[in-house]
Amino acid sequence: MLPTSHNTQQVKRINVELVKNTLRTIGVGTKASIANLTKLSVATCGTILNELLQTGEIVDLGPDESSGGRPASRYQFNADYASVLCLIIRTEGGIHSITHTHSNLNGERSDEQTLMLDEINVTVVEDLIARLIEQHHNVQAIGIGIPGVAHNGVIGLCDVPELMFQPLGQRLKEQYEDVEVVIGNDMNLTVYGLYNQQQFEEEKNFAVVTFPENHFPGAGFIIDGRPLTGNTDFGGEVSFLPFGVSREEQLRMLKTTDGVKELVVRTLVSIIAIINPATIVVTGDTMNPAMLDDLRQGCLDHLIPQEHMPELIIQQDTRHAYVTGLVAVTLESLTYRIQVIEKQW
Repeated sequence: MLPTSHNTQQVKRINVELVKNTLRTIGVGTKASIANLTKLSVATCGTILNELLQTGEIVDLGPDESSGGRPASRYQFNADYASVLCLIIRTEGGIHSITHTHSNLNGERSDEQTLMLDEINVTVVEDLIARLIEQHHNVQAIGIGIPGVAHNGVIGLCDVPELMFQPLGQRLKEQYEDVEVVIGNDMNLTVYGLYNQQQFEEEKNFAVVTFPENHFPGAGFIIDGRPLTGNTDFGGEVSFLPFGVSREEQLRMLKTTDGVKELVVRTLVSIIAIINPATIVVTGDTMNPAMLDDLRQGCLDHLIPQEHMPELIIQQDTRHAYVTGLVAVTLESLTYRIQVIEKQW
């Protein structure tokens, strides 16, 4: 993101984004109402609205009801002006799949399908994307969720071996120069979707940690309302916490009820002590809602003070939150943003 020092062209792009987002939020607005909400001048709003009409990003619904003077034109955000394509890559129990969905600019999804595959590699992903882009209108962004880590478009550790160390993001950008490409970790995307579902009145620290069968645990974090991925997108790889057992031993622990509880409690205690979240959602097919009281008591037994205990939630099915988070992040890649740095101390 850009610092707060910016030039005239950047200011214009910020104002355009402000007008579009305002119109998306209110549904229908006039030049005067948009100016009032954005605090921009009526003249500035008029110029921006005319430009957006020409590109097709908004539509003119015709004149408003007259109150005596010349009726004002009503404008509506055109959510179907462009679209985004999202893919979720999974490998669970030796079963490989890609779920793909198409979304308009309001996040309204369509054509969601899941393909079961013998294997998943870069060629399989590229061929699928090529077919889907041909089918859908004006795709401006591609979002891909993976069970692994990606940094600058290069996939690192990943549960799909054929994708490890592959520059998938870079390859896609070379093929589709005008299309934004986002590759995200499944946990980071799920935590973003679940965080938005909580509807906190103010920004909070929030965590999601998952304990799947036959795979290493993972976590995702929101800090003061912002996703935390880390310097190289390695944040959340909780299987590397120094519990005194190897990662392979962690997989064995996940096969027994006592082992699961011990590993989950250790992980929760670490997260609570480091980021002090308001809520932690625990997911994964090794989890059972009946474990909730034992997990909470386990944290207290490890000397976490009662007043610092977060709300604990066990939610086994997070597929909807995962897709919601991926679509949201992919849509955000199309917005022009600046970074406002406030003095913290």
